[in-house]
Amino acid sequence: MEIIINGETRTVKEDTRLGALLDEMGLREKVMAAAINMEIVKQELWDTHELHNNDRLELLDFVGGG
Repeated sequence: MEIIINGETRTVKEDTRLGALLDEMGLREKVMAAAINMEIVKQELWDTHELHNNDRLELLDFVGGG
C-alpha cells in the first residue's frame, strides 16, 4: 500500500503500524509528534496505530533557534 510521509509517497506493507515504520526508518528517537490525516497520534499509541492506504503522515521534530 502507499502512504504519503511529509509529502513523499512511500510503499509499505499492509498492516504496518506507525511505531514499526518509525523504527524501520530510524526515526523513533527523532520524531516528537506524528499526525495522520491531520490528526495527532499520541506517542503511547504509535505501536498500535495501523496505517492505511493513502494515509498522509506528517512527522515533526522540534528545533531550537532564535
